[in-house]
Formats: sequence, structure tokens, C-alpha cells
Amino acid sequence: MGVSAVVRLGVRSATSEASVNSITLFVVLLCLCILIGHLLEKNRWMTESVTALLIGLCTGIVILLNTEGKSSHILVFNEDLFFIYLLPPIIFNAGFQVKKKRFFQNFMTITLLGAVGSLVSFVIISLGSMQLFKKLDIGFLEMGDYLALGAIFSATDSVCTLQVLDQDETPLLYSLVFGEGVVNDATSVALFNAIQKFDLSHINSTIAMEFSGSFLVLLFASMVLGVVVGLLSAYIIKKLYLGRHSTDREVALMILMAYLSYMVAELFDLSGILTVFFCGLVMSHYTWHNVTESSRVTTKHAFATFSFVSEIFIFLYVGMDALDIEKWKFVKESPGTSVGVSSILLGLVLVGRAAFVFPLCFLSNLTRRSQTDKIGFKQQVTVWWAGLMRGAVSVALAYNWFTMSGHTQQRGNAVMITSTITVVLFTNVVCGLLTKPLVRFLLPQQKQFDSIMMSAESEMSLAMPLLLANGEDSKSNMSSDNMPRPSSLRMFLTTPTRSVHYYWRKFDDSYMRPVFGGRGFVPYAPGSPNENMHQSLLGEQIIVE
Repeated sequence: MGVSAVVRLGVRSATSEASVNSITLFVVLLCLCILIGHLLEKNRWMTESVTALLIGLCTGIVILLNTEGKSSHILVFNEDLFFIYLLPPIIFNAGFQVKKKRFFQNFMTITLLGAVGSLVSFVIISLGSMQLFKKLDIGFLEMGDYLALGAIFSATDSVCTLQVLDQDETPLLYSLVFGEGVVNDATSVALFNAIQKFDLSHINSTIAMEFSGSFLVLLFASMVLGVVVGLLSAYIIKKLYLGRHSTDREVALMILMAYLSYMVAELFDLSGILTVFFCGLVMSHYTWHNVTESSRVTTKHAFATFSFVSEIFIFLYVGMDALDIEKWKFVKESPGTSVGVSSILLGLVLVGRAAFVFPLCFLSNLTRRSQTDKIGFKQQVTVWWAGLMRGAVSVALAYNWFTMSGHTQQRGNAVMITSTITVVLFTNVVCGLLTKPLVRFLLPQQKQFDSIMMSAESEMSLAMPLLLANGEDSKSNMSSDNMPRPSSLRMFLTTPTRSVHYYWRKFDDSYMRPVFGGRGFVPYAPGSPNENMHQSLLGEQIIVE
């Protein structure tokens, strides 16, 4: 063996050992986050995401001191790691575990807040930064940079608030915060991808129309792809009865096809977030009911565990990466500039959030006839607060736009990266610490029972057509038959009539579920996944989810 070969082998061995050490330390930190998060479960201030973020910061400080200021993290941040491996399980589990009836009941409001609201925030942040940054010495920024900033800071992170809310106690509020978060992330990433595709240095009406058309087609195609992959998985598992021989196969197929939906969307430059979310919705409605009972338990907890670990991983790394010395050395000569940019961006986030939450909630309340269905002012404040936090999506998009292979090369780009990290840290630590006391102040414990009763009443009012939930019981069917027809658009949106929801259920029961399966619609066959449950499910056609 030559000298050069020995040297290469030694370098490779040293690199491999460093990687093993880094991964081992990171796994230890993940375990520590879970344990400390459990111990602080009843704490008035702390949430698991804030705990992971603070542990990441403390770890970064220790590493920074140990390496004499050369590095603060043990793994190099890569947006591909985030978008390909960490984000899909979080979004899929969100679609898989969501209460579909409540989600689609408020789908119009969720769409307004998540899609229209993101566009409003995008415009305010882009235009505001374009006007205010001119007064600061941050280097040259092009039109595309300002638009990218709008997309980057339109992406919210409502994990802290969702960890405090309970979807059984505050179902309407949880549905709005949760649904808006998913649609918002998908819209922001889709906007960001569309900005990358178009030359926006000289915008005219033609480019604006093409940009809008491309954006809408991207969203629609992404949703369709998610539904198609979900239905395909349901059909395959229903026809082949994989669980007859091995439950491992059907569990593996569900996991792989869920991930396949995301990767296919990315392959065709679609929104993987929307695709995998709708894939999760369809899988929970059809595919999950086609597998064996043991596979149902396994998949439900497996998806939740993947999502939980990914969330902790993200917050832990963001905390460590915030102290990366390479980004800060470019702005150490003028720290006031970075503080000014961060303050402006934070102010635009606050203004942009308020500019659409309260007006759009007001418009949504106009279509809600029952007082118990209306979004109260305190609930609107909670929705506004939940969307103030910025997280890993903003960091990943900022890295994608303002760095090259994870490294910052120009002063202006370094200012944008450090400002993004500052806003993310401030909103997550400060707003995250205040989330628990704020929610408890706005939604006191003694009103939880009233909230549950309001929820039960509001189940009778279906504000959103195309309800993918399994439906209501037969009594609600009979009552809807005797309900008068709507005489106006407002009555159509607020009165439970034989409208789109009714016809969707008939279509689902007559055509979709007999083909793709679902609770009570999988035909009995020896050795099929429903063999043991056949007698209990006989004659049952719908359930309330």
C-alpha cells in the first residue's frame, strides 16, 4: 500500500470518526430534550420546542468555547436535510392525525388565513423591506431578494401554540391554527419556488400573470398528486390484503408511499408540503381502514413518533446553528445594521400578521350564523399570536437564497442570514415563553367545558363543502332531509342542508369507498384485514371522526 493510499485511509477514518462522534452527541441531546421536556410538561412557561431551542443554544455556546470560537454546531446545516428528511414526516402526520371533519368544516376560513393571508403578508414584507432597507447600509439587494424576503418571513411556525392548545377542548381554535400553519407553509414555499423560476428584475403585467398562473397550477397539481397517491395506496392494500401474510409489508408500504408522494412532488417541482399533507388526509380516510388492527396501531404511533423526533431535531439544530461564527463575523463591524434589519423585519411580521388575521376573521364571521361558531376576539388574538413565530422553514429558505452550499459569501447575504436567525430566535424564545400564560389568560380553564359544549353544537353547522370526514350518524341524515333549502349564499354556507356535503357523502359511499375501502366498506374475505372485525362492522357505513 502506497503512502498516498495510507494518507487517504487515515483522513477517511478521521472523518468517519468525527461523524460518529457528532451523531452520537446529537442523539444524546435529542434524548435530553425529550426528558427535560417531559419534566417541564406542567411548567407555566416552557414548551418542548422552546426547551429544545434553549438546549441547542447552550450546546452551541459550549462547543463555541471548546473550539475557541471556530464552530458552534456539530452538524452542518443543509436545507436538503430539512426539506427531504425532516419536514415530510411532520407534514404527513399533520394530515394523517387531523380531525378531518373539523378541518374541512373550517376549510374556507383556513384557506383565507393560510393562502390569502400569506399573500397579504408577502406583499407587506416585500414592499416594506424594499422601502425601509434603503436607509440602511446592507449592500446591494435586487428585486428578487426583496420578494424572497417576503416569502421567507411569510412562513409561520405555530408549533409552540399547538403544543399548548388541545383540539378536544378548543377544537375550532386548534383547527384554525393548525390548518393555517400547514396551508401557510405550503403557500410560502410555493411562492419561494415560483420566485426562483421567474426573472423578476423587471416585472410587467405579462410576467405577473404568468407568475400567478404558475403559482395556482402548482398548488392545484400538488393537491391532486397527494390525493392520487393516497388513493393508489388504499387500492393496492385493499386488493392485495398484504396483512394476510405479513403486517410488516403493509406498514412498510404505507410509510414508503407517503414518502413517495413528497418525493414525486419535489421531482416535478410541485409543493411537496401540500402533496404529502393531502396524501395523509386520504390515507387516514381510506388506506388506514384497509390494514389489520395491529398495523393501525403501529402506523398511528410510528407516524406520530417520526413527526415528534423531527420537530425536536429541527429546534435543537436551529439553536446551535444560531451561533455559527462564520455568519456573524461579516456583521461584527456594524452590529447596529443587523439589529436594524432584524427590528424592521420583526415589525413587518407583526404588521403583516395583523393586516389579514382580524379582517379575514371578520369576513369569516359574516358567514357564520350561530354565535358559538363565530371566531371571538380572544380567539383571533390567539390565531394572530400563533403566527408570529418563525421557524425552520424560514431558516431553510433563507439559507437556500442567501448562501452557497451553507456558506455565506457576501456581507449583504450575511446580514440577511443573521437577521433571519435573530427574528427566529426572538419570536420562538420570547413569544414561545409567553405562549402558555397568554393562552391560559385568553382561554381560562373554567371555560373549557363551555368550549366543548359549543363544539358539540357547532357540529350541526357545516360551513365547508367537500367534507372528507366519514360523516355523521343516520339521525343527522334524516334531519338534513327535512331542513329547508338555502335561499341565499349566507344560508348556503351556514345551514346544514342537502348541499355539496350531502352529495359528497353519497358519492363517497356509492363509488369511492367500495373501490378504495374505508371503515365499513371493505368487503369481507377470508384472510383479509377485516376478517376479525367483520361481524362488528356488518351494516355499519359511517362513523364520526
